[in-house]
Amino acid sequence: MYLLIKLIFVISVILSILLILVNLMSKKTFYDREKNSPFECGFDPISSSRLPFSLHFFLIAIIFLIFDIEIVLLLPLILTLKLSNLFLYSFIVIFFIGILIIGLAHEWAQGALEWMK
Repeated sequence: MYLLIKLIFVISVILSILLILVNLMSKKTFYDREKNSPFECGFDPISSSRLPFSLHFFLIAIIFLIFDIEIVLLLPLILTLKLSNLFLYSFIVIFFIGILIIGLAHEWAQGALEWMK
């Protein structure tokens, strides 16, 4: 048993040393500046950081979070359907979805969902 553990340990140490040596011997080329630079939401990381940020990316992230939380809140209601009062259950679900629809209609009326104006 101990021999197997020692063998696995020795193999893992040798493999780690080999990977470190291969990494040290590899040549990194500086010809591909664009390839090695990080990519952040379409911004060029080398240019000025004072560029205006499009709020549409932020809006899409917020809408995604809202509907993600909606799913988290509605899934337990499905599991408790047999145990709860049907009238109270349907009232809660309709109320919750109604709030989401009113919020979506408000965003639509404000023009926040239009990408190009």
